[in-house]
Amino acid sequence: MFPVAPVSSSRTSKALRALADRDMRRLGLHLGQNHVLAVLWDDDGRTPGEMAAALNVTTPTIVKMATRMAGAGLLERRRDEHDNRLVRLWLTERGRALREPVEADRKALSDKVTADLTAAERTHLMSALAKIQRAAADLLGGPIDHTDAIPD
Repeated sequence: MFPVAPVSSSRTSKALRALADRDMRRLGLHLGQNHVLAVLWDDDGRTPGEMAAALNVTTPTIVKMATRMAGAGLLERRRDEHDNRLVRLWLTERGRALREPVEADRKALSDKVTADLTAAERTHLMSALAKIQRAAADLLGGPIDHTDAIPD
């Protein structure tokens, strides 16, 4: 069982989420949009279903995020040139330009919150978090639906 106080996974998660949200808002992004951008930075032109699988969320979550991001000029939807039934998500110049500042902010945040840890502690922390994330994903048994958490 997780300890209740003074440190808990819930409190830590909320604090890290608030810090990440603050950083992303400074760049004009909503939390989570940086993850969509990161997938497209590595493999532009993916379908919403492919994006959902890569991020372990539902396709409706990606569709809702993509709608908002298209409205903000970060990406555009285009029909697949070989299969007109498919829609692909493509970064705009604005979406591509955010790569460096987003990655710099994420690295800076990671460095700041782990500054008091030794290299060995950082390695152990990342290993432990990966195990916890895998176990939680297995318990969920499927992708996470965040559509209610995405503002219209």
